[in-house]
Amino acid sequence: MKLRNALTIASASDAGLVRTFNEDSVAVDEDLGLVVLADGMGGYKAGDVAAGMATMIVANELRERIADGKGHANGRPVDNELIRNAVARANQAIYHAAHNKAQFQGMGTTVVLALLHDDMISIAHAGDSRMYRLRQDKLEQLTVDHSLLQEQLEMGLISSEDARVSHNRNLVTRALGVNQTIAVDVKQERALPGDIYLLCSDGLWDIVPAEEILPIVQAMPAKQAAAK
Repeated sequence: MKLRNALTIASASDAGLVRTFNEDSVAVDEDLGLVVLADGMGGYKAGDVAAGMATMIVANELRERIADGKGHANGRPVDNELIRNAVARANQAIYHAAHNKAQFQGMGTTVVLALLHDDMISIAHAGDSRMYRLRQDKLEQLTVDHSLLQEQLEMGLISSEDARVSHNRNLVTRALGVNQTIAVDVKQERALPGDIYLLCSDGLWDIVPAEEILPIVQAMPAKQAAAK
């Protein structure tokens, strides 16, 4: 069975009620089992450029490496370095554009990706865009935010209750395009039949609590849930 026949992938993006433009970008390759999501930053028309570059470059790089046999095919494992290298190429391109074109100065983007292969899922992220997994009616966050707020939580400097209203909620400590190199968290998890994976930017998780996301993902088909 082809991978696209075993998966249902849906994506949706909305500018929301605050901004008139959308800085999120999503790339999907059903044959590859790949989803890449990026949330740009850096002002009008710069953040969306960074996000678009990230999703396009990462997706194209993984397609090329997998097609030429350097990545995975059915029955062969994915090398985590392959994913890190794809994100590193995107980081270098965004960094170069941000430092050589005045209109893109200061731009950057988060990134989170899922790559399904065999009975595994490879997960990579930098920044505070997240991945959740719904398994047996339990919604679990699989990524840990690279943010000032997360660091404060881990050090016990702020409580979970105070974190909900903190002014530091959106201050990320990692983003593509800010430095010449980027540290990317990459891991693999066992994928089980019936698993549902949700990739999202802070435009969702910062507004809609996980307990409200859960029933939507549980009750609706993927395309309806994404549009919701």
